[in-house]
Amino acid sequence: MNFLKVKAGALQMTTFVVVVIALLLAAFIILIHTHKTFKVQTDFVIETIKNTDRGLRYSLNNNMLLNDTISISLDDEDYKTLKAHRDYWGLFEKVTVVSTLRNKVFKKVALIGAEQPKIDRTALYLEDNNRPLVLVGNTIIDGVTYLPKKGVRTGNISGHSYYGEQLIYGRQKTSSKLPKLNPELLKQIKAFTEIYTTIDSDQFIDLNTIRTFQNSFYKPLQIIYSLEQINLSEIKLTGHILVQSKTKITVDSSSNLKDVILIAPEIDIKNNVIGTFQALATKSVQVGSNCQLNYPSVLILNEEHQTKASPTNVKESPFIKMEKGSVIKGIITYLGDTKNYKAQVLIDDNVTITGEVYCNKNVELLGKVNGSVFTSGFVANQSGSVYQNHIYNGTIVVNKLPEEYVGLSFINSKKDIAKWLY
Repeated sequence: MNFLKVKAGALQMTTFVVVVIALLLAAFIILIHTHKTFKVQTDFVIETIKNTDRGLRYSLNNNMLLNDTISISLDDEDYKTLKAHRDYWGLFEKVTVVSTLRNKVFKKVALIGAEQPKIDRTALYLEDNNRPLVLVGNTIIDGVTYLPKKGVRTGNISGHSYYGEQLIYGRQKTSSKLPKLNPELLKQIKAFTEIYTTIDSDQFIDLNTIRTFQNSFYKPLQIIYSLEQINLSEIKLTGHILVQSKTKITVDSSSNLKDVILIAPEIDIKNNVIGTFQALATKSVQVGSNCQLNYPSVLILNEEHQTKASPTNVKESPFIKMEKGSVIKGIITYLGDTKNYKAQVLIDDNVTITGEVYCNKNVELLGKVNGSVFTSGFVANQSGSVYQNHIYNGTIVVNKLPEEYVGLSFINSKKDIAKWLY
C-alpha cells in the first residue's frame, strides 16, 4: 500500500486557515450582534425623543397645574416614563418635559404662548368708548378691524388730512370691551416681582465678580438683585437669569442679553442696544433709538403693581416709549389705572414692531406695527394739541406678521411653542 506523504508545513497552513476562518466568523457574529445592539439603542433614543414631543403636545392640549410636575401615561411598559413640569418665564409659559427609557434620558424645554388664527387675524381692536376712530395723514390699517359703534372717519391736523384711498383695508367689525388676557398670566406678572424672596442664597450672582454668565433653563434660576440702580454695561448674560433692581435698570449698548428677564420700577434701554429679553416695569420703560430687540422680546408696564415703597421720582405718568429707528419683535403690554389724555404707549416715527401691542389706556402710533394692536384709545400729540382717538401717520398691517408667530395669551387662546430653550 502506498501512502501519500504530506509535508509538515501543510499542517501549519491548514491550522492557520482554520484560525483565520474562525476569526472571520467570530468577527462577523460580533458585527451582527453590535449592529443589532446599536439598532436597539438607536430605537430607544428615537422613541425617547418622540415621547418628549408627545409630552409637549400633551401640555399644549391639556390643563396642567402651575408649578407642578405630572406623569403622563404612555400605556406601555413600566421601564418608560414621561414627566412634564409647567411654570412661567415672564409673559410666556415654560414647559419642561423629561422622557426616560431604561438608561436613556431626553429633555426638552420650551416657551409657550398663544398661536395666531390662520385666517381673519385681528389688525386692530379699539375699545368702544363712545368715540369714533379718526385717521389723519398717511395712516394705513390693513386687516380685520374692530371699531366702536361710531365707526371711523377722516380728520385734519395742522392742515394735514387723510391721504388713503379707503379708510380700512379689510373687514370691519363692531368692538365692545378689550379682549381679556389670561387671568393666570396677570397673576404671574405680579408674582414675578417677588420671586427673589423665595430662592436660596447660592442662586444670587455678584456682578462685581462675574461679567459673563450663562445658565441653562434646566438648572435653578439665578438672580442679580440690588436695592440700588443696576447698570448693565460690558456684560453678557444668557439664559435662566433674572435681573432685578428696586429702583432702576439701565441697559447699555455694550451689553449682550439673551432670554433673560429685567424687573425694576424704571427700565432704560439706551441707544443701539441689540438683544433678546423681557423687561417688566411699574413706572417706565424707555427704548432708545436704533435698538433691535429680537423675538420673543417683551416690554411690560404693570402700573397696577405699584406700592407705597416704589420710587416717586418719575415726574410723568407711567409709560412705555420707543424712539426712532428701533425694531422690536415681540410683545408690548401696558396694564394701568392712569386716567389722562397722555399716551401710555408711545411708538415713535420710524419704529417697527413685529408682534402685538396691548394697552388698556392710550397709544400714540407714529410708527409701524406688523401685527396686532389692542387698545382702549389713541392720542395724537401734534402742534401743541392733543387729539383724542386720532392716528397720525401710523401703520398697522397684520399680514406682515409671520404665521408662525406665537404671542400674547388671551382667555381661551390656543397654545403653541414660541421658542425652544436650552
